[in-house]
Amino acid sequence: MRLTKQTNYAVRMLMYCAANEGHLSRIPEIARAYGVSELFLFKILQPLTKAGLVETVRGRNGGVRLGKPATDISLFDVVRVTEDSFAMAECFEEGVVECPLVDSCGLNSALRKALNAFFDVLTEYSIDDLVKARPQINFLLGLTDEDRRAIAKKPAIAAPAA
Repeated sequence: MRLTKQTNYAVRMLMYCAANEGHLSRIPEIARAYGVSELFLFKILQPLTKAGLVETVRGRNGGVRLGKPATDISLFDVVRVTEDSFAMAECFEEGVVECPLVDSCGLNSALRKALNAFFDVLTEYSIDDLVKARPQINFLLGLTDEDRRAIAKKPAIAAPAA
């Protein structure tokens, strides 16, 4: 199983907001930190906002912040919101399956068990765990006090309403 870029950057966006706790994060800053387009991050922002994982603040000094504590956002929460399908094989998909073994296949059972184990592990890790695992994350993301002063002088670009 391979997670999409959307999930990867959704986790990164949440990590950025967690590391920037107490401050609003702006999409251009996050995009610059990760070397990704602002448009792509705005696209990711929509499902995260709808799920309550982030909040947007409008206005001149607007931005985004976590919708709940980083300790309460599991990796599974993010994956569930950003991935379209968890079909590991044809027999997981909705609709007509042409395999005569679909209801009694050992592969189907093994894959379902593996997928549930994957979800269980993702549930064990929070965004906070990922941030705390990198003591230098603020430096690596450009979130030092010096960087904040420089950013404060630039006009903010508010996130679109969800």
